Amino acid sequence: MDIYVGFDSAWTDNPKAPGAICAVSIKNGYPVQFHAPRLVSFDQALAFIRNVRRAPDDSGTTLIALDQPTIVPNLTSMRPVERAVASLVSWLGGGVQPSNRQRKGMFCDDSPIWRFLNALQAREHPEEARLATNGLYLIEVFPALALASFGDGYFGRLSAPKYNPARTKNFHLDDWNRVVATAAQQAHLLGCKELAEWCHACGKIARPRKQDQDKLDAALCALIALHWRLRPREESVLLGDLDTGYMVLPASPEVRDYLTEPARKRSVPIDGTFSRT
Repeated sequence: MDIYVGFDSAWTDNPKAPGAICAVSIKNGYPVQFHAPRLVSFDQALAFIRNVRRAPDDSGTTLIALDQPTIVPNLTSMRPVERAVASLVSWLGGGVQPSNRQRKGMFCDDSPIWRFLNALQAREHPEEARLATNGLYLIEVFPALALASFGDGYFGRLSAPKYNPARTKNFHLDDWNRVVATAAQQAHLLGCKELAEWCHACGKIARPRKQDQDKLDAALCALIALHWRLRPREESVLLGDLDTGYMVLPASPEVRDYLTEPARKRSVPIDGTFSRT
């Protein structure tokens, strides 16, 4: 049985602003269990992962898609992979949070992410994780950017959906409902009926709150993990490397083409190679 975990960590361990986690278990090509998104701290996320892996048939692969940088060697500024995606994200109308070791509580030596990763002991090798038949793996993902490949109408100048309720001046309920519908559609395409139904239920929330968005992002993380392993390789991109940082992204042809030039300018590999054109 393979298990796909989506974890939106919220980057810090603030009890007033927890992250969210969910999981889908698949056996012989069919979903057999869905753990709906719930709010968690890092410790609770670790306990959740250990619990879902205690199933009677735990001989398969567990893949955790984490919405937080996991390789941050730089002391200041941004990682090369963040610089590569920043031009696309900006064009879409969003922004990229910089990750560096000076950000206290997020990436400094005492940050919870490092304790979590150390306790988790997952293997971080995206290409190996695609084909593995057993073991515990983790990949870094970027759910907001994944939407540019997942949904029609999200790839275009200033087309990024404004679906974060915490940003009250920019939040649009129509965008929230579009993202929910997109997530449900992807879940259906991947054969995950219960996850799709959960997404549809989110569309019935009259006034979404930040915690609802965190749960939705956890669901998007799980969908990226499923997409990485179950869809053809060319429908995803591995941007960056395991030394300076990377992201696994669903990649439509348009997204892949757009990323090629900024990646080349910043010497950021795409799928393990450097573009020289």
